[in-house]
Amino acid sequence: MTTPPSSALADLEERTRRHVWSEGPLEQEMLSGHLEGWFLRFLVGMTGARDVLEIGMFTGYSALAMAEELPDGGRVVACEVDDSVADFARACFAASPVGDRIDVRVGPAADTLARAARAGESFDLVFVDADKPGYARYLDLLLTTDLLRPGGLIAVDNTLLQGEPYCGATTPNGRAIASFNEAVAADPRLEQVLIPLRDGVTLIRRARVREQPS
Repeated sequence: MTTPPSSALADLEERTRRHVWSEGPLEQEMLSGHLEGWFLRFLVGMTGARDVLEIGMFTGYSALAMAEELPDGGRVVACEVDDSVADFARACFAASPVGDRIDVRVGPAADTLARAARAGESFDLVFVDADKPGYARYLDLLLTTDLLRPGGLIAVDNTLLQGEPYCGATTPNGRAIASFNEAVAADPRLEQVLIPLRDGVTLIRRARVREQPS
């Protein structure tokens, strides 16, 4: 019953599913897709975000979904490590009236984040959907620099990774996510809620200072 996607998003999804992905880490199942795309759009709208950072773009479904919700002058900085898939996404963005809101930056995400921090960039909303062993490092960079603005929100994908965090992690990615979830839950700097949407999405923010009972 979710609102249908835009024609540009539907086309991007169809192009991703038609593409023949060679053997390797890239596969069409990495697409965020319709339900999560609208969830991210709602986050952009509800938070009033103008500057969005995406760590791990793939073919750009989530980046374009968030860009469609941004106000005029808003931007999505999308990090992608693979040159060919970045070019694929750019071609899809070119067919959208809001594609020019997306700034694709190719290279290891940690390096891209470090450069952005040195340049004084900051963001209202961050979506993390990249290599799972890198999640802890990306979160640390967001929290120890000014990349995340005061009151900013982080959304982390795949935090229920095919059930491994609660059924017993058997793969390197599963162990990385289980460790990440435990570290987030134990971090007094943070408040978080894990939502069972698709493969799990965790919303994270800096802990609010609360009045102590008298």
